Amino acid sequence: MGHNSTLAKNQHPGRYWHRLHDGRIQCDLCPRECRLKEGQQGMCFVRARHNDQIQLMTYGRSSGFCIDPIEKKPLYHFLPGTPVLSFGTAGCNLACKFCQNWGISKSSETHALADQASPQGLAQAALETGSRSVAFTYNDPVIFLEYAVDTAMACREAGVKSVAVSAGYISPEPRGEFFRYMDAANIDLKAFTERFYRKITGSHLAPVLDTLQWIKHESDTWLEITTLLIPDENDSNSEIEAMCQWIANELGPNVPLHFTAFHPDYKMGHKPATSLQTLLRAHHIAKSNGLNYVYTGNVRHPETDSTYCHNCNKPVIGRDNYQLTDWQLNSNGDCRYCGTQCAGVFEEQPGNWGPKRVPLRIEN
Repeated sequence: MGHNSTLAKNQHPGRYWHRLHDGRIQCDLCPRECRLKEGQQGMCFVRARHNDQIQLMTYGRSSGFCIDPIEKKPLYHFLPGTPVLSFGTAGCNLACKFCQNWGISKSSETHALADQASPQGLAQAALETGSRSVAFTYNDPVIFLEYAVDTAMACREAGVKSVAVSAGYISPEPRGEFFRYMDAANIDLKAFTERFYRKITGSHLAPVLDTLQWIKHESDTWLEITTLLIPDENDSNSEIEAMCQWIANELGPNVPLHFTAFHPDYKMGHKPATSLQTLLRAHHIAKSNGLNYVYTGNVRHPETDSTYCHNCNKPVIGRDNYQLTDWQLNSNGDCRYCGTQCAGVFEEQPGNWGPKRVPLRIEN
């Protein structure tokens, strides 16, 4: 844990910490429970002890703003076809060796945080650009909880939804506050073994499973799950089957599951990319274990990118490269063929944003 004085000018009082008997302060935001002396940062880089309290050092700062399709988060059952204003900050509380946003998530410097936006400025920008939601993404938003919650509150007042893309590595008390303001979340379930979490991410599996159960059963947040399949690390039939059985039993069959392809990056550049065959194998296992909505990502394969009615098996939402190609749901989300409800958050008409990615500058 080092000290980075360049972050000090962006500091904002942090919540969820307490003082220890030895004079250190423990951050209680996530299961890492970093114990800090004055001037030290937690492992996430962005929560630090300054002026004898925990401070968030990146409040109001971003690595950039972009309008994306909501399907890119990926969220397939939440306002399909609509644009989402996406942004992140810096730092992360995991240490994934395969991180594909490592330039942001592993940064402890502010040179990557060239853009600024207040919570109200973000909500206003979403309205002006026609974005139906704002996504906290690129790096894990739980570490900038105060900024994310303030922004989500401003968005809610403006009639804009809030979306969290997270690994779900957060402690129970702050989790309650964080997800109270999130309308949807995609949680990375990075594997289904403690070995993988400890060896590859420097964290633990149990808190993530606890977060998934809590979101599904204790919150109003729409939930989807993503698992990045890495060859020979988390892609065995037995592990995929165990994970899918757990999801079906503990979360229910209607939580969408996205299997995405790994591309060599960061500290795992020696690994081969995930094959389409592996993704299709995982897709088959998930469907065989009773999951109704299973998708493949980071590859172009419209058949497993589309949504099928779990009753009559006819396609109700067609997708190809983030573009909606078919829509067979009634205004209340029922299948037009058989009347079965499709799980999700739908509006009367889908959006038509398509695959566009539009960088944005926000003026406060």
